[in-house]
Amino acid sequence: MPVPATDSLVIPPVFSRGRIHEDITEAIGGTPLVRLRRLPPAGGAEIVAKVEGINPLGSVKDRIGAAMITAAERDGQLQPGGTVIEPTSGNTGIGLAFACAARGYRLILTMPESMSIERRKLVQMLGAELVLTPADKGMAGSVDKARELHRRIKGSFLPMQFENPANPQAHRETTAGEIWADTAGRVDLFVAGVGTGGTITGVAEVLKARKPSVRAIAVEPEASPVLSGGRAGPHRIQGIGAGFVPPVLNRKIVDEVIAVRNEDAFATAQRVGLEEGILCGISGGAAVWAALQLAGRPENAGKLIVVILPDSGERYLTTQLADVSRE
Repeated sequence: MPVPATDSLVIPPVFSRGRIHEDITEAIGGTPLVRLRRLPPAGGAEIVAKVEGINPLGSVKDRIGAAMITAAERDGQLQPGGTVIEPTSGNTGIGLAFACAARGYRLILTMPESMSIERRKLVQMLGAELVLTPADKGMAGSVDKARELHRRIKGSFLPMQFENPANPQAHRETTAGEIWADTAGRVDLFVAGVGTGGTITGVAEVLKARKPSVRAIAVEPEASPVLSGGRAGPHRIQGIGAGFVPPVLNRKIVDEVIAVRNEDAFATAQRVGLEEGILCGISGGAAVWAALQLAGRPENAGKLIVVILPDSGERYLTTQLADVSRE
């Protein structure tokens, strides 16, 4: 059953005894900020991680999956029983899949064949139909395929997370406020990987409006440094580095871009698990690596860095991320 029309795209969670959520999408958000105690350099900045893997289906993209469906229902773009088509590197597909399953929509996802087996199986378990595109085409290939299917399937809805305004709006309405409240406004630097650009855009716009001194740092793969002015290329940091500058990204709010090597992303994600007890995904490892570089700069001593961990390491058990050995 569609949610009632509302000005808000996301229904904020209410953690109180005795409440029954109307559907699983109402359980999104309210994820914790956790202090990283062992990784940051002594005498440097303080780092806290927002653990988005605690969302109902395990990632930050739960927020925008539900928000884009809610916005489409509200605006009349999606009719009962309709078909949704979306290009995705995995987590947005899962976010859309559980929202579509809960509300009775057909979902077709296009995804690069390089994405993890876990992501593929999860969307299929939620009823989505999966169309794989060549790995060497990156997300651009998946976008082209989704547009082709949209043209062929009459009345279908194409959310297009890379350009959908509901994407950053979900973060303006929820993620940003959660960070502000949980840090009591102490946040000085905000670090996030850029896939669609929705997270860094929505969060940083709100934080900077409330505290102009906040700096927003975007993280991208060194092997595909498009935001840094380089050329797109293949990389292994799933979830970020789409190979083009996403239309939804507000580049004016980005103060710095840090490019991360594949090896550093994997190694840091493993360290977060081994030394902090937090299982994070590959892109989370990249973001923490960037945060550690920032924490070690003299000008950031004593400051508070908030870094987004978009998903859990459980989503990458068949990748190199799970190859952890200790002497």
